[in-house]
Amino acid sequence: MEAGGIAEHGLLADGRSAALVDRSGSVNWWCPERFDAPSVFCRLLDVTGGHWWIRPVERFEVRRNYLPDTLVLRTVFRTEHGEVSLTDGLLLEAGARGHGIGRKSPGVLVRVVEGLSGAVPMELSYHPRFEYGRRTAYLVWRDGELTATSGPTTLAMTAPMPLTVQGSEAAARFTVGAGQRDTFVLAYRPTFHETAPHPVEETDAFGDTVSGWRSWAAHHDYQGRYPELVRRNALVLQGLTYVPSGAVVAAATTSLPEELGGDRNYDYRYAWLRDFSLTLRALWVAACPTEANRLFGWVASAVGRIDGQPVPIMFGVEGERDLTERRIETLRGYANSSPVWVGNEAWRQHQLDVPGEVLDAAWRLRDYLDPMRAEVRDLLRSLADQTVTRWREPDAGMWEARDAARHYVSSKVGCWVALDRAVRFGDRLADPDDLARWVAARDEIRETVLREGWNAQVGAYTGAFGSEQLDASVLLMPLAGFLPATDDRMRATIRLIEERLSRGGLVRRWAGDPAAFTICSFWLVQCLVLAGERDRAAAMFENVAGVANDLGLLAEQVDPHTGEQLGNFPQAFSHIGLISAAWELTTASDETVPTGGGSR
Repeated sequence: MEAGGIAEHGLLADGRSAALVDRSGSVNWWCPERFDAPSVFCRLLDVTGGHWWIRPVERFEVRRNYLPDTLVLRTVFRTEHGEVSLTDGLLLEAGARGHGIGRKSPGVLVRVVEGLSGAVPMELSYHPRFEYGRRTAYLVWRDGELTATSGPTTLAMTAPMPLTVQGSEAAARFTVGAGQRDTFVLAYRPTFHETAPHPVEETDAFGDTVSGWRSWAAHHDYQGRYPELVRRNALVLQGLTYVPSGAVVAAATTSLPEELGGDRNYDYRYAWLRDFSLTLRALWVAACPTEANRLFGWVASAVGRIDGQPVPIMFGVEGERDLTERRIETLRGYANSSPVWVGNEAWRQHQLDVPGEVLDAAWRLRDYLDPMRAEVRDLLRSLADQTVTRWREPDAGMWEARDAARHYVSSKVGCWVALDRAVRFGDRLADPDDLARWVAARDEIRETVLREGWNAQVGAYTGAFGSEQLDASVLLMPLAGFLPATDDRMRATIRLIEERLSRGGLVRRWAGDPAAFTICSFWLVQCLVLAGERDRAAAMFENVAGVANDLGLLAEQVDPHTGEQLGNFPQAFSHIGLISAAWELTTASDETVPTGGGSR
């Protein structure tokens, strides 16, 4: 039996790692040590990749939801013989509250089965496969604990009934009656390191974890439109945050395809500086930015001294730079979409817009960076200086093209943003000579983009200088404040992108892109708001937000014809886009049309 589709999954997170569980009660993905560590369950990428399911034996219907303001998932199975609930969560450290949650999470996955009515026959199947399905382990039952060890990884399970063990698999059949509660605990620990066991309260296994999540949510009082959507999306972004360092991973998974059967399957379990900066801005809208200094401190530490070298675009969650890509031959891939990769060769790329993303986020959070730490000031100055030196170079662009470098319009706009925000900092960042140099380069970049980025034959700003290809990345121009959306050329560009790349507001990045790219759809919404088309933008926003699954989770892309979600999941970019678009709709008014900037 194959794992459920991408959008069939719910996200569990603990500030260090993530697990995905589908509607049938199967945990199909978990990398317990940290987001980018080897998996112990990866059935999502191959039916033999390891799983842990708990579900009714007979046919069932499902409804599910997160416990309010948490990432604890409750699934209710309705069968002919009654109803039973399954509550799943990764535990937070005992007593952790507010912005302290997730820093020392114990690596414990808990599943609680509770009878709601009748008597429901249930089945359990537990089959861990270590290191992306490469390694199996014998299961050993000792002193009431089922232990699986393979190399550096050990899993220990406690269950309320005997399990039948055969080789590397365990199974059980049991019946749950109304009012009955059974708690299953699966704890990860490094094999060769002493770790204290994490006690789990049988009668209220999630009590402390629920309180921790809700204490975090209580700090985030969003007052704009679509408050429930924004609160949920902010929680997802927190779930994609590696809290010990503050790094935000692009997604919880690797190798989920952009196109079924295609080979554009990449590992997104790393921290891109672009995603980090956009996330900070989204959380500024939906949350409180009290951790800005700490998070910028992580960026400064991860980037280190630049010394004239290209700015790294991405890192491992603790700042690792070498993310060399390697193929996992043991896995067939989601829906036979191979290859499956660990690592991402984009770490070697040069992307000119990244300094602009970091400086833009710093400007947005400037009041929270005061007094500015020395390493943060040095980073921001270095990013501005490097932009002056390198903005004329071609690059790989924000879509991370793996062929020839080009002069991408969005990359040049990112360079303009870097210097524009650096200039705004004034003497907090630089002396008058530096500021004058930054101003001159900023103005030259603007003139160059307006001249070289416009294609008169197409009647739009295209993706790269000299190109005839439309590219949705140019929708960032008004969002960054580079041009007002009401500018004649910008309006023409927005109109053509909507006509040629959009279907029902679902926007492809370029002609021939196999599916719509979710954040581009939200960028179009923002552009329409800034162009004064607020009502149409709101309708489009609701249509795009409606492609989320029943838990409000979004993948990277969506098939505009079928609505099927594609790509790595859940995708930080997509949730960032929703929050930013909701805020744009909030801040716009019928009487006054903003000329750029918005939530950025």
